[in-house]
Amino acid sequence: MIALLTGLMAFKAPSQVTLDVHGVGYEVLIPLSTYYSLPNQHESVTLSIHTHVREDAIQLYGFLTTAEKEAFLLLTGISGIGPKLGLSVLSTLSVRDLFSAIQAGDIEKLGTVSGIGKKSAARIALELKDKVARLYPAGEQSTSGSGQPAHPLYDDALSALVNLGYRQPDVKEALKRIEKSGAMAQGLEGVIREALKDLAKG
Repeated sequence: MIALLTGLMAFKAPSQVTLDVHGVGYEVLIPLSTYYSLPNQHESVTLSIHTHVREDAIQLYGFLTTAEKEAFLLLTGISGIGPKLGLSVLSTLSVRDLFSAIQAGDIEKLGTVSGIGKKSAARIALELKDKVARLYPAGEQSTSGSGQPAHPLYDDALSALVNLGYRQPDVKEALKRIEKSGAMAQGLEGVIREALKDLAKG
């Protein structure tokens, strides 16, 4: 099973991308939340991949953050919600908004997703409430330090840089500066690259 792909952005559209991985083009379906943070064409990008095997096809679904993939897998684990609908949810609601709506049992917000009726919204809220609470306990969702929710890439970048041996407080300060500069739009690899430059300055 393919779980991760790193390659050059050969083609991108709101619903799918083609990644050139050493001369092999992989067509990957994506949500809008991923599309908005993708780098420019011909630049390098890493996507977390879910490989969906059907009788007549193998489809790849890609996400810039592990949180997006996590949410997608939770959604598609519900009976009656397939990958297409899972992407639709993530294209309408951010991961934070989705998890907040599930925790609060906000069926009205969940029902704003195209293809999700009241019954499906109620099922999502009911079946995922405990799972979401375990993943993101109330009050533990990350913030950038200003009291506002952090950028979707914040958690992944923080984790990657701490794993490289940098002190968490230093990394948080660097990411705060990057967020203010607008460099978060470069995608995860770009954010990590900018953070490394920032941390190198001391």
